[in-house]
Amino acid sequence: QVQLVESGGGLVQAGGSLRLSCVASGLSFSSYAMGWFRQAPGKEREFVAAMMYTGTRYADSVKDRFTISRDNAKSTVYLQMNSLKPEDTAVYYCARSPYMSDRRDAFSSWGQGTQVTVSA
Repeated sequence: QVQLVESGGGLVQAGGSLRLSCVASGLSFSSYAMGWFRQAPGKEREFVAAMMYTGTRYADSVKDRFTISRDNAKSTVYLQMNSLKPEDTAVYYCARSPYMSDRRDAFSSWGQGTQVTVSA
């Protein structure tokens, strides 16, 4: 049974930083692309970043501010978020995909999410 558990969210002021973690179990972690998505109230879940051995991909809105990384030995993917803005406020989810993609429908096994709130 695949399980993804996110952590690291919280309340931060604009311009601040947070690091999210997602620990995976029940899968051959290094074989999958791992992605971060976010969903703000009343909005669709949107792509943030993804990483596979082939490389990384970012949404334009977070490029140069967020960094995705992974530790295959720990089956963990991270999202370092710097220069946070109020518009980054959302629930952040991690998920897996058998291939590199920025499409929501390519990913599965969603975690429960972690709330990130950025105050102005």
